[in-house]
Amino acid sequence: MLYKIDQDIAVQLKNIPELDPGFIPVEAYIRAFEKTAKKRIVIAVIGNEDMTCRYEARVCGTPDMEAADNAYVEVIVKFLLWSRGGNQIAICGDDRIATHIRKIYGPGGKRSFDYSFMSRVYEKEVQVLSLMLDSVPEEKEAARNIGRHLSGCRIGFDAGGSDRKVSAVINGVSVYSEEVVWFPKTEENPDYHYDEILKAFQTAASKMPRVDAIGVSSAGIYIGNKTMIASLFLKVPEDRFDEKIKNIYERAARQIGEKIPLVVANDGDVTALAGSMSLNANCILGIAMGTSQAVGYIDCNGRITGWLNELAFAPVDLQAEAPMDEWSMDYGVGCKYFSQDAVIRLAQKAGLEVKEDLSIADKLKAIQDLMEMDDPRAASIFRSIGVYLGQTIPMYDRFYKIEHILLMGRVTSGKGGTVIVETAKSVMKEEYPDVYEKLNLSLPDEKSRRVGQSIAAASLPPIEGEMI
Repeated sequence: MLYKIDQDIAVQLKNIPELDPGFIPVEAYIRAFEKTAKKRIVIAVIGNEDMTCRYEARVCGTPDMEAADNAYVEVIVKFLLWSRGGNQIAICGDDRIATHIRKIYGPGGKRSFDYSFMSRVYEKEVQVLSLMLDSVPEEKEAARNIGRHLSGCRIGFDAGGSDRKVSAVINGVSVYSEEVVWFPKTEENPDYHYDEILKAFQTAASKMPRVDAIGVSSAGIYIGNKTMIASLFLKVPEDRFDEKIKNIYERAARQIGEKIPLVVANDGDVTALAGSMSLNANCILGIAMGTSQAVGYIDCNGRITGWLNELAFAPVDLQAEAPMDEWSMDYGVGCKYFSQDAVIRLAQKAGLEVKEDLSIADKLKAIQDLMEMDDPRAASIFRSIGVYLGQTIPMYDRFYKIEHILLMGRVTSGKGGTVIVETAKSVMKEEYPDVYEKLNLSLPDEKSRRVGQSIAAASLPPIEGEMI
């Protein structure tokens, strides 16, 4: 199918989601644009003194293509911001484009959510710099080792948006795991979150003779075990956030033991760590499809990079009718394509009626139950998500060095997960053979798919005698 982006840029697709025929993948758009763009520019995103990433780009650089150039750079900047993180954006080699990006990345601008989010995380306002090509910032990385500590008696906690998982792990072996439905995203009272977290810690602790360490995998951004910003606590009033949420995991851990080592990490990084431990491999992108999309990356040396990896807010679909994310108020971003929301949204298009009074998790389960019975409407949902994924992985490969992609999370359970993977592989093989031939896309076994993240979380803290 041929999609016309504007009068000069067209995208030709062989594979489209059967339930979303208007889908326009970002990677296909980038490839179409770059075929004719010749002028070199460099886009850099700077997170702090230890982290700067650069992207070599090409634009047309002519007055008649100004709007197309601006749109292309917007896509690249947005992906770099949400994959790497940063509060400075440098456009090197084109002041005209820099002026446009500065306009949209500011209070009240088109990307005001991104501006506010990054300003809060990095505690400095986002700035857009216009630099010459001979002044491109030097690339820097802040990679570090994480997890893989297995000795002793450990608690691993995975805070999902619809269920919380906890494991009691003794010398690397899970002796107890449970999943409990909870509703963190709709609860305003921070004591609710604290009580649920503490209850999970206490349950796991009761299954072991002692607790030597506690590891937490949680959606959001964490610095020094403190919550900077997280969708799990979206409804908690801002005036109670610092008091009750910022150190919520530390407070709960202290109830288990005053001096027990604690490490809190982004759930995406723990997803990638779980994949790395499961496959005994590096250069791995972990994608958890749950209440939202969580992504983490383990580099080729087995380290986390210090990147944000919040691809739930990164662009996936450029069609004008793309679904809107209720938090960022943006259209066509990852959380609406690789999550429970995607399954439920597509169920309506497939003609499946799901009871409105069910929780999000129960709605997903109802659809998955139909999938287990080979309902063709349910199958079309997971095939469509598979096409989304097959069209999007090549874009991820553009910005990450990937050899393995491991899918995890509630959406990938059962037959639906297998359909997603098989469809994605088929799409890549036909449309992006250059990517298909060099990476492995897989699912862990069913048990690891559901609770593997909490077990990997348990390995996060080193205890006395272990190397960091």
